[in-house]
Amino acid sequence: MKLAVVGATGLVGGEILEVLDERKFQFDELLLVASERSVGKQVEYKGKKYSVIGMADAVSRKPDIAIFSAGGGTSLEWAPKFAEAGTIVIDNSSAWRMSPTHKLIVPEINAKELTIDHRVIANPNCSTIQMVVALAPLHAKYKIKRIVVSTYQSVTGTGKAAVDQLMNERAGIDGKKVYPHKIDLNVLPHIDVFLDNGYTKEEMKMVNETKKIFSDDSIQVTATTVRIPVMGGHSEAVNVEFEKDFDLADVRKMLSEAPGVILQDDPKNFVYPMPMNAHKKDEVFVGRLRRDESQPNTLNMWVVADNLRKGAATNAVQIAEYMVANNLIPLLQD
Repeated sequence: MKLAVVGATGLVGGEILEVLDERKFQFDELLLVASERSVGKQVEYKGKKYSVIGMADAVSRKPDIAIFSAGGGTSLEWAPKFAEAGTIVIDNSSAWRMSPTHKLIVPEINAKELTIDHRVIANPNCSTIQMVVALAPLHAKYKIKRIVVSTYQSVTGTGKAAVDQLMNERAGIDGKKVYPHKIDLNVLPHIDVFLDNGYTKEEMKMVNETKKIFSDDSIQVTATTVRIPVMGGHSEAVNVEFEKDFDLADVRKMLSEAPGVILQDDPKNFVYPMPMNAHKKDEVFVGRLRRDESQPNTLNMWVVADNLRKGAATNAVQIAEYMVANNLIPLLQD
């Protein structure tokens, strides 16, 4: 088993390496891959130093699996080249998510759609992943009609430069800016670019990806995505209307038993999900469960997850684990 991590020097790349170690993902050879400006850099993994290699070099070495976290442009250019060499590509960018010929996978929900013929597999957007993991068991029983979601997203979702901007502002240092406004002590109702319909690209990702993951275009989704000055994870206020009525006790029971979900719903004792507690965790945390008293069959919930973990690295590694466990890697068929 030859494994490549593409974008190994970035925030998500570092998390992928941590998750691989924690989950004891088995491989015989590890290739750490990045852009040309990073070639030759040393990255330590499990006490061993690896030299970063370039994209063409990595393709020529024909890894069995390549986990990409290097941006959409890089993925569009290089993922097909890896795939042509026989590599299974698991891509964290938005490049392939809405392609009708590529699978958009959250393992707890739709991993069974994968076959040995899938060479480029898309990882959903971080904010979408945590929402659908929390909603999946409820959708199976009550069927979702409409979702209204507002997000409160960590600066880590933008990358290291955004973390640096926040910490520089907090320390009174005039440094590089990646946001159009100050982020410390502020809230930006703006993630990704604005589209002609007035929504941001991030908001429309949540709309379109949710429908694709659930294979249900009838689900209505509207989103407002917001950047806040925190690290550790994304938070979401989710208002979901079902076709069928529900019992709150049943909802709590289902969520407490759902794979990848941890229920934290004891507000009287100040127990509810928070990003500082989700940091470095692989699960999706759900709480503040309450019926929407303004209309029938509608639930309010608060959903938190580490966007670099389940929102990116962990989900990608789980896809790789599924492919290996189900003999969907060509190497294992030989």
